[in-house]
Amino acid sequence: MNSQSALNFILEVLPSLNHYHSRESSVYGYLDELVKPAIDDLFGPRSECKAHLHGIGDFSLPYFTMGNINSTHLFGLDELIIFSFYGINSSRYRNVADLGANIGLHSICLSKLGYNVDAFEPDPIHLDRINENINLNSVFPNIIPSAVSTEDGSAEFTRVVGNTTGSHLSGAKDNLYGALEKFEVSTRSFLKILLEHDLLKIDVEGHEATIICSTSPCDWVGSDAILEVGSLSNAEMIYNHFRESNINLFAQSSSWQKVESLADMPSSYKDGSLFISSKKQMPW
Repeated sequence: MNSQSALNFILEVLPSLNHYHSRESSVYGYLDELVKPAIDDLFGPRSECKAHLHGIGDFSLPYFTMGNINSTHLFGLDELIIFSFYGINSSRYRNVADLGANIGLHSICLSKLGYNVDAFEPDPIHLDRINENINLNSVFPNIIPSAVSTEDGSAEFTRVVGNTTGSHLSGAKDNLYGALEKFEVSTRSFLKILLEHDLLKIDVEGHEATIICSTSPCDWVGSDAILEVGSLSNAEMIYNHFRESNINLFAQSSSWQKVESLADMPSSYKDGSLFISSKKQMPW
C-alpha cells in the first residue's frame, strides 16, 4: 500500500472504527503505525506536500518548521480522527470556530467540507502561514487575528520559540522551557464565539478550562466542542463545571464513551480529545 492509499484507507475507516479510537486499542496502534510514514512521505521536507484526503479533497500543506515541531506533526492519528468527524457531520453543523488555528490545517479541511469557518489565531508568524496556506488551497475561512479568552480586550501572549504550537496566553501554562517571547495580542470573548457557532474546535494551550468555565451549561445547548485538555487541574474544572448539568462529556480515551467520573477525563494531549455536547452520544 503506497502512502496516498494508506492515508485514504485510514480516513475512510476511522468513522466505523470509533469504538477503537482509544490510544490503548490495538486498532489505534495499527493505524498509528500506518500514519507516520505516510505523512512523512506525502508532506515531509522532500515531498510535493500534496495529497488527496478521502472525503475532503485535494490538499496542499507546504512543509513548515515551528521550532522542534514541524507541519507533519499536525497530521497525527488523533487529528485524522477529528477530520473524519468533520467529514461525516458536514450536514449536521454549519458554523464552526477554529480556536487556536495554528497554520490553518483544520480551517482548510473544514472549509473544503463546506463549513462556514471563523479561524482565531494570535501569533503573527502563524497568521502569515495561514494566509499562504488558504490561498494555496483556494479556500477562504474568516481569519481573526486574536486569541480567545473570557472577554474582548487584550492580553499578554507567550511564544515558545522552540515549539510555537505550545505558545499560549501568559499564565495558562506552568513549567515553561527554552526561549520565550512575550507580546500583547487582542482577545475575543469565548461566550460570544460559543453562541455564534454550532461546532468549536478548541486548542488554546492550557486556557481551555478558564474559557469554558466562563460560560453557563445552558449556553451549550446549541453548540458542541472538541478539544484537548492540557492538565489534570483543567480536567477537574471542566468536569465539575458540567457535572450537575444536562451537558455531556465524551472522551476519546474510552473510545467516546460518556464521562461518568473525573477518572474518565483526559488530562493531557496523550489522552486524546474530549467532546462536549448536549447530545446523548457522540455523533459518529
